[in-house]
Amino acid sequence: MGASRTELEVYAHDVVLRDGRTLHIRPIRPDDADAMYAMWQRLSTETIRLRFFAPRSMSRQGIEHFVNLDMRDRFAMVGVRGEAIVGVSRFERLAEEPDVAEFAVLVEDAEQGRGIGTALLRALLEPAQDRGIERFVAEVLPENRKMLGVMTDAGLAPKVDHRGQVVETAFTTTPGDEFFASADEQDRIAAVNALQAVFEPRAVAVIGASRDPGTIGGLVFRNLLSSGFTGPVYPVNAKADHVQSVVAYPSVRACPSVPDLVVVCVPAPCVSEVVEEAAALGVRAAVIISAGFNEAGGEGEARERELRSVARQHGIRLVGPNCMGVLNTQPERSLNATFAEQLPPAGRVAFSSQSGALGLAVLDAAQRLGVGLSSFASIGNKADISGNDLLQYWEADDDTDLVLMYLESFGNPRKFGRITRRMGRRKPIVAVKSGRTSAGERAASSHTGALAAGDATVEALFRQAGVIRCDTLEEMFHVAQLLGNQPLPAGRGVGILTNGGGPGILAADACESNGLTVAELADDTVARLGEVLPAEAGIRNPVDMVASATPASYQACMRILADDPQVHVLLVIFVPPVIVDPSEVAREVAAANTAINADRAEPLPVLGVFMSEGTQLPELSASHIPAFTFPEDAARALGRVTRYAEWRRAPLGNVVAVGDADVDSARAVVAEALPPATDTGTVERAWLDVGQCQRLLCAFGIATARGRVASDPEQAAAIQRELAVPVAVKSAAPVHKTELGGVRLDLATPEEAAAAVAELDDHLRASGHPEAADAGFLIQEMVGEGVEMVVGASYDHLFGHVLLAGMGGILVELLGDVSVRVHPLTDVDVEEMLSGLRGFPLLTGYRGSEPVDVPALRALLFRVSALGEEIPEIDELDLNPVFVRQHGIAAVDARIRVARHRRAPR
Repeated sequence: MGASRTELEVYAHDVVLRDGRTLHIRPIRPDDADAMYAMWQRLSTETIRLRFFAPRSMSRQGIEHFVNLDMRDRFAMVGVRGEAIVGVSRFERLAEEPDVAEFAVLVEDAEQGRGIGTALLRALLEPAQDRGIERFVAEVLPENRKMLGVMTDAGLAPKVDHRGQVVETAFTTTPGDEFFASADEQDRIAAVNALQAVFEPRAVAVIGASRDPGTIGGLVFRNLLSSGFTGPVYPVNAKADHVQSVVAYPSVRACPSVPDLVVVCVPAPCVSEVVEEAAALGVRAAVIISAGFNEAGGEGEARERELRSVARQHGIRLVGPNCMGVLNTQPERSLNATFAEQLPPAGRVAFSSQSGALGLAVLDAAQRLGVGLSSFASIGNKADISGNDLLQYWEADDDTDLVLMYLESFGNPRKFGRITRRMGRRKPIVAVKSGRTSAGERAASSHTGALAAGDATVEALFRQAGVIRCDTLEEMFHVAQLLGNQPLPAGRGVGILTNGGGPGILAADACESNGLTVAELADDTVARLGEVLPAEAGIRNPVDMVASATPASYQACMRILADDPQVHVLLVIFVPPVIVDPSEVAREVAAANTAINADRAEPLPVLGVFMSEGTQLPELSASHIPAFTFPEDAARALGRVTRYAEWRRAPLGNVVAVGDADVDSARAVVAEALPPATDTGTVERAWLDVGQCQRLLCAFGIATARGRVASDPEQAAAIQRELAVPVAVKSAAPVHKTELGGVRLDLATPEEAAAAVAELDDHLRASGHPEAADAGFLIQEMVGEGVEMVVGASYDHLFGHVLLAGMGGILVELLGDVSVRVHPLTDVDVEEMLSGLRGFPLLTGYRGSEPVDVPALRALLFRVSALGEEIPEIDELDLNPVFVRQHGIAAVDARIRVARHRRAPR
């Protein structure tokens, strides 16, 4: 019996080809016969020969064999553009080797060379794995170099054996490192090519260009004309012969040439129609300024679905809808396709805003603060092109050194993490992510679910990926000023130089609160400062030169502080007294900066704080010294940048493999908890009982305290007698046992264990929790010594598995001393998770206590991470407490929930 159409929909997806256009890939259907026959008729004789080893004809009836499949032993995927099928991939299981299948790929001639064959071959892997097929094989003609290239380009590392007139190829259906590396690289190339049509078009059409320059369509058209764009700009307006003195065209089809980019400024109900017309002509990208889509709800949501469907059918790429446009400030490709009237100066900072309205404020702030932009994109509803695509374009852009982002939501945070982790090693990424409050966090039934929900996961992702997170847009621009003008600091030590004691103290406090250190100056440094400053000056850090300090004093003291080995950054503060001109001080600071860094192997960052609003200091700007109005702003920006510099210097780390896991046994536990669907219904999610938890954890080598479940006092006495050690008695139900009063400790005899079960049974039933009593009672050896920790994992529908470690026990949520990271964990992640806990000294020995087995705790985190990788059905996992002893660990309480629809991300 074949799979249903609904069951097969999970394999449908869109891919971005290497030229930046999109292709829809889905399982083949019986009603594809006409489209398949039409594709066959478009194939050349040579393509048919290479596929079938000889010329071959095909009738309309014959095509039925290729579309009517059982979709288990014979399976196929098709690539679709519009109504046409342009390629097909298939496999057929070998009767003599049921875990092996023969595969084939066929792409019509006009579409070859664009990566369609590679995408179609990759699309076969997941359905093959789901059907128990472990290996693909095929025979290929030696001259069919394109097919051999498809396998290599897909990162499948095929084994190739030349056998006379054919080449035998074989590869596993389990993706390896080469597969993922190849997929990432091709995705990067595709994103760059797609966005070249957006930021570097050869011709642009404005659909809805208006004669009134005060309207959106009029502003966008006027801005394109005045921005210095070097190609043609076509106004499209069916009701006007001319728009702002330029000949207008009634449709895109009527334009003298096909533009690479259209900017759409028509009412929302008309957008899909004009985009479809443009796509059919070969337009590569569209910026949809128009609003009235998802953000409007109701009909708007349906419009956006229709727009996305049109784009996918035809392969055109979309920015927006509901956005304010894009711009590029580079002279050779200058482009202003926005309705912003004020533009920032040209520079080397790229900016992406998910909010159109906020984009106007961002451009205004960039101009006011002098932050020069290389390019800007307002992506609005992200119907197609996302922040991930922009990041990959800017990663390859030689005119961009720094990326700023305003984010409201993530589409694919795992991909975001991969891109930023790679890109951040060369180009800093600074982000403001809205939605930090607990109002957006989901309700969770485990400690891990509650503590790892919402913004904690975003914070973990940014920390792992090296993204500099800021709380406000102003702070983001402060960080950009520092990153865009000064080198990264080599350490946390700050030398503070001021002419006022109060600002110096404020600066010192702000530095300490932002993770920096006020450097302790060497005796030689203090002596040299004493020689150039008056007796009343403070020559310890902060260095207070007092109000009588001259401009020359600034340069002299800066040069002395720069020689101190503990000073990694100079923070120079000027409070303008009446008798000193700020410009003279700025000149001396600039001169000192030049002299300090003239011969240094590692440049020293210099920040200025000039506490006077509105003062223009071109001397500092010319020397690339960022100037702040208040020391707190400077310290906050410096703290963010210093942490980024430390991340950049640190190794990326490696994922530690767990080689001794019994995955088959673990999967058997999940299958037992989530049995196949029956006529009576389907179990979508379930809590594991005590025995299932122990078996699942044991399969991954996670040690638990000895114990068994008793259903009555007599069994409890027998189990205690067998264990022959003091025991704890607790409800075996997956609940927070302490909150229900469902735990009794230190029971040293069989009689005490039996009495505890009887008493707990009465208590739980009397307090309204009979289900906690019906589950039975776990009789477990007491684990009294060690440090109590919590280790867990929860599944987030966007981020995948999120892992947590912290100080455990009944106060875990009250204390909140936990670290969160996004799966998979590297050795560096694990080290940072533990060392970042306030309670970490308890693990290494605190006030005379013995250190405990931290390596065993690290190993536990690796095993929980591996468990989430191999068993994606894990929904929530809570190990609390985990006793970390001097030798080894023991998980005392485990609560695990599994869910049917937790699939490993594609």
